[in-house]
Amino acid sequence: MEEEVDKLELMFQKADSDLDYIQYRLEYEIKTNHPDSAGEKNPVTLLQELSAIKSRYQTLQARFKPIADEQKEIKSCICATFNKTMTMIQELQKQTDLEVMLSIDMLDTVRWLFLSIYVLPSCLTEY
Repeated sequence: MEEEVDKLELMFQKADSDLDYIQYRLEYEIKTNHPDSAGEKNPVTLLQELSAIKSRYQTLQARFKPIADEQKEIKSCICATFNKTMTMIQELQKQTDLEVMLSIDMLDTVRWLFLSIYVLPSCLTEY
């Protein structure tokens, strides 16, 4: 068993050094066959920059995913609270036989408040 593990480890080491050699040869070929011309960037440099950008993007995505999840949760809580409030107002109106008309200014203020925090949640378009 140990012999097989050693053999597998050697295979990985060989593959790793083969990849390093291929990268070196590719960089060498590009540098010798396609010297930098005026205004053009070296393809190797572009690939390295692309790799760095990809890495930064993945880091940012990992950092901001919890924030986006929290925003979605807060947005759904706000919508649920708003819907409960509107339902409660409607029930009170039925019980008291009074219809309280919310002024247009008040509705506009509520909508503006939610718009300033988030994109207009779909729950606000009903009222």
